[in-house]
Amino acid sequence: MKATLRTVRLELTEPLRISRSTMTARDALWLTVEHDGVRGHGEAVTSVYYGLDADTLGRLLTDVGTDLSRFPDPENALAALRSGEWAGAGTPPAVTAAVEAALLDLVGKRAGSPVHRLLGTRTPPVAATARTIGITSLTHAAAQARCLAESGFEVIKIKAGTPDPEHDVECVRVIHDAAPRARLLLDPNGAWTVAQAEKLLPRLSGLGVEAVEQPLAPGDPEALGALAERSPVPVIADEDAVHLEDVRRLAGRVQGVNVKLAKCGGVHAALRIAELIDGSGTELMLGCLTASSLGLAPAVHLADRARWADLDGHLLLAHDPWHGIGGEDGVVRASARPGLGVQEVRAYEDVA
Repeated sequence: MKATLRTVRLELTEPLRISRSTMTARDALWLTVEHDGVRGHGEAVTSVYYGLDADTLGRLLTDVGTDLSRFPDPENALAALRSGEWAGAGTPPAVTAAVEAALLDLVGKRAGSPVHRLLGTRTPPVAATARTIGITSLTHAAAQARCLAESGFEVIKIKAGTPDPEHDVECVRVIHDAAPRARLLLDPNGAWTVAQAEKLLPRLSGLGVEAVEQPLAPGDPEALGALAERSPVPVIADEDAVHLEDVRRLAGRVQGVNVKLAKCGGVHAALRIAELIDGSGTELMLGCLTASSLGLAPAVHLADRARWADLDGHLLLAHDPWHGIGGEDGVVRASARPGLGVQEVRAYEDVA
């Protein structure tokens, strides 16, 4: 097997502001694995929060690509990756997820099977995805919500956590008024104190907020679980639910966990988390980083397993260089084509 790597720049349509940062673009690294003339693709994106820049990702993915040569075929490589015999504990989850995606894409193409069938689902998963509105002015938030509702979006995710908590409440209010039929999710990205959360959540419940992600700063899962047990709004753990053991501590205490493949380590790590929480009262949310359709596609093949789908990262881009999962009408769809089912649609220059 042969592996190649490209680094490209993904520009956002507009800056995305959350409680801890503002993003206008990020780098994506595309891993291509080739065997017997068939190619599989995977994507990893940079993340300041997880300490992964393009150079670090490039070095790690290059090392993994070199290791691929010792496997006779992608099926053996994928089995070794799943078992932990290859790309061990020191490998960042985002790297493992990208390698697994490329191998799944390649194995699926070789078998003439879409990834969801490799995972045991016969019908291509379809899910209503949330669409994120970043921290912005009330006027712009209302206009965005109105436009999203008109486009068919049934779920809107609102970023919160401004220095003025009243702005968070008013933002929810104007979005609810602009898109009264939409299901609302709220994400302060850990910006609230326990006292603020206890004061705000009853008010937000009255404005139709269906669930709140990571209202408290990560690092104290006990406090998050205790808040969830008395909150009038379901609480979804995100930054406090990274690894399987994190989820094990929170299962049955929070109402949901946000599983991002780049955070947990890929499709099979996500499936282990889904199995762990099954029947616990904690439900699965599939989330994402801002990425292309290539980066989102593996999660879309799991979308039928989630209570909430937040798979809109590709919709935030000024130009998505891949296509195949939809989403522009508020619904993401796994392709029935072999592998991940996505195709590159425009040429991108490599980042110098």
